[in-house]
Amino acid sequence: MSAITKRALEASLKKLLLTKPLDKITISDITDDCGVNRMTFYYHFKDIYDLVDWVMQNDAAIAINGMKTYETWQKGFLSIFNHISENKTFFLNVYKCVSREQVEGYLYKLTYDLLMGVIEEQSVGMHVRQEDKAFMADFYKYGFVGLVLSWIKEGMKKDPSEIVKKLNTLILGDLKLALKRFESEDI
Repeated sequence: MSAITKRALEASLKKLLLTKPLDKITISDITDDCGVNRMTFYYHFKDIYDLVDWVMQNDAAIAINGMKTYETWQKGFLSIFNHISENKTFFLNVYKCVSREQVEGYLYKLTYDLLMGVIEEQSVGMHVRQEDKAFMADFYKYGFVGLVLSWIKEGMKKDPSEIVKKLNTLILGDLKLALKRFESEDI
C-alpha cells in the first residue's frame, strides 16, 4: 500500500508540473489532486523536496536496472537520457526551481553506481585498490554528468544516442587499460 501511495503522490506532482512550476506547488495541491489528506503525505515524505528526491532515486533504479556491465553501460547511459527526456517537465522544473545541485546529486549517484558495476566487472582477477576504482568511477562520473547537465541546460535538443556514441569512442578499451595501470602501481 505504501508504494502505491507514494506512486500516486508522484503522479500528482508530475501532473501539476504540467501547469505550474515546482516552487508554486503546495502539499495541499498534491494531496487534493491525489485524493489523500495532508497527514498521508507527511506519513511518507517530510516535504515536497523529499518527494522529489524519492522520485529521482526510485526512477533512477528503474532506469539503469541490469545495465551495470561493460556490455550494457551504453544502454544504461542512454536509458538515463531517455528517462530524463520522458520526464522532461519534471527535470527542468527541478533543475530551474529547486537547484542544479539536486539534479547533480541525483545524476552523480546514478552514474557512479553504473560505473562501479562496470569497473568491478572489468577488474575481476586484478589487484586494484578500491580507492583507485572509486577514483576512476569519479572521473568518468563527472564527465558524464557534465554532458547531461549541458544537454539539459541546452533544452535537451541533441540526440542522446549521438552523445553516448561519442562517449563510447572516448572510453572504448581505456577502462581496462587504466585498471591495468592502477594494478601495476606500487602506491
